[in-house]
Amino acid sequence: MLAAVVAASGTAAVIDLRTGRIPNPLTATVAAAGLGLAAFGLTGHSVTGALVGAVLGFVLMLPGHLFGGTGAGDVKLLAALGTWLGPGGVLMAFLYSAIAGGLLAVAHAMKRRRLGTTLSRTARLVAAREGAKHEIDGSAAASRFAYGPAIAVGAIAAALLV
Repeated sequence: MLAAVVAASGTAAVIDLRTGRIPNPLTATVAAAGLGLAAFGLTGHSVTGALVGAVLGFVLMLPGHLFGGTGAGDVKLLAALGTWLGPGGVLMAFLYSAIAGGLLAVAHAMKRRRLGTTLSRTARLVAAREGAKHEIDGSAAASRFAYGPAIAVGAIAAALLV
């Protein structure tokens, strides 16, 4: 399972870094493989566990997408990886991804010499959530970054611990 999670999430991360997107055929293949192998008892959990992992991964990532912080491909990637990781593993992957994503955001802001601005804008977003989506959508394209690598780090860490 670890090799599959590394291959799938690593491929998604590389593609996301190069194109800014995670392709549907990749996430669909990862999900189908996870469900298929769960059916044969090769993932450590049942098909029901794989489905619950997929739904949980989707539900955990969806708010980030609805508020404009992540792309739809990120949501589908964590859902697909949930078929391999199961419910407990995908929850851990989500938490580790959030930590990795935060570190990547800080590194990205530092590279652009905008750490102070980024931190103050983040504080404003947290304090006044009603305008958060509009402000995120209106941010400069240069302030956005691929989240696929953060998901890959989170999924691999979770796979190592499951």
